[in-house]
Amino acid sequence: MLYSLVEMNRAAMAPLRLQAKAANTMWSTHANPLRDTQFARSIAAASKVFERATRYYGKPDWQITSTGIDGVEHAVEPTVDWATPWCQLVHFATEDVAEDRPKLLITAPLSGHYATLLRGTVEAFLPTHEVYITDWTDARMAPIWFGRFDLDDYIDHVRMMLEHLGAGAHVLAVCQPGPPVLAAIAMMAEDGSDAMPATMTYMGSPIDARRSPTVPNKLSEERSLDWFRSKMIHTVPAPWPGAFRRVYPGFIQLSSFMHMNWDRHVDAQARFFDHLVEGDGDGADKHKTFYDEYLSVLDLTEEFYIQTIERVFQKCLLAKGEYRYRDERLVKPQAIEAVGLMTVEGELDDISGIGQTQAAHDLCTKIPDRMKEDYVQPGVGHYGVFNGSKFQNEIVPRVIKFQNKITKS
Repeated sequence: MLYSLVEMNRAAMAPLRLQAKAANTMWSTHANPLRDTQFARSIAAASKVFERATRYYGKPDWQITSTGIDGVEHAVEPTVDWATPWCQLVHFATEDVAEDRPKLLITAPLSGHYATLLRGTVEAFLPTHEVYITDWTDARMAPIWFGRFDLDDYIDHVRMMLEHLGAGAHVLAVCQPGPPVLAAIAMMAEDGSDAMPATMTYMGSPIDARRSPTVPNKLSEERSLDWFRSKMIHTVPAPWPGAFRRVYPGFIQLSSFMHMNWDRHVDAQARFFDHLVEGDGDGADKHKTFYDEYLSVLDLTEEFYIQTIERVFQKCLLAKGEYRYRDERLVKPQAIEAVGLMTVEGELDDISGIGQTQAAHDLCTKIPDRMKEDYVQPGVGHYGVFNGSKFQNEIVPRVIKFQNKITKS
């Protein structure tokens, strides 16, 4: 019912949104002699803020067309290299560049936002790597005949993509994918796979959610699975392709994140209004760039969401050595011996607290210390672990240096 009410509200707001767009056009057009008055700029700005706050944000484009390598710009074309109904492996093919560059698989989180949230992550590694990223399917766009998609299916997908890329690739897991990526590589190691990656890097991942619990961790512990099913799971309405599928809607995840920092988001909208009134195009563009991405959300299948809550946040099965793939096979991180392990955390991370990612070192007991590295980035929160200036200038060079050390050893 909630999902249908949200859709009805969006439809009901459409006329007001159109009026706001018309008002913005009328008061900001060069044909209006009052255009440059404080009154006109204020009306136009208020209309723009209202229109953007009530619009539907679909899946963003990658907007990556080139990258600079050794002072030369090279064209970049995102192409689908491998796919299933539930995921597309996007390859950022770089023209006129040697093909012997190391392959990097970025496993994007399936936690409410599209993979494009990691646009900055992709751009940072393009000059040095053949970059691939997991682009997960929005559950509201998945017809019910696609079948189920749960946490173990996620593990299967990671394994299949690594086997597709071949031995020696590097894996970068950002946030939520940490536990399933570690599980996939552990099973590959135990099976003697010939497609083992050279390194695995976990960034702000809940490998052991018991350490330095944050607000989301505590919520997961305090509520029962029945509560999550009754309060967080809803049915996709028509006319979405995934109609009748039970999902955890992206708009619920978004509202949860926004309420964690509500004052900050309110202040951001106020500053956006001021930028528009003052004619500060750069400030307004930065706001729009961030929120165009932040407000674009996708839905998760019920089974994936509930299993993640139970296995990763409530029972911490992987951290306890009790995770059973398909409820049968015990996952053994200690089976990994020849894959470099790096963990990266943010000092101010309020999603994955300090120590949750570092726990991977305690689980992978067979990896030699010389093949391990841990780094805590001062002065950044969760988002800053994989995006922003400190990520580009301090974290990325360390990751690349670690990868080079492992591949040359």
